[in-house]
Amino acid sequence: MKSCETNQRWQDIPLGGILKEPGNAERFNTGDWRSEKPIWLKEKCKQCGLCFPTCPDSSIMVDSEALVTGFDYEHCKGCGVCSAVCPFNAITMEQE
Repeated sequence: MKSCETNQRWQDIPLGGILKEPGNAERFNTGDWRSEKPIWLKEKCKQCGLCFPTCPDSSIMVDSEALVTGFDYEHCKGCGVCSAVCPFNAITMEQE
């Protein structure tokens, strides 16, 4: 185990995780963070549109008519909000 240097100041620690420009989150794949992933059950989906605006990662893919077409698993963190708001149980969470 590496010991901490006692003479190191916080100002000397390299910065990390800083987004210096807006709109660049899609360049960072964060899907490998999740432990559960949403599964879209197309046959149960009524295209009510409740899931899409609630996704904090914009990982629910929709077409030009705002109809759900699936998930962007490279960015989905598996929070399960989409599953919780679906009144038709068309999104279930599956263990990764």
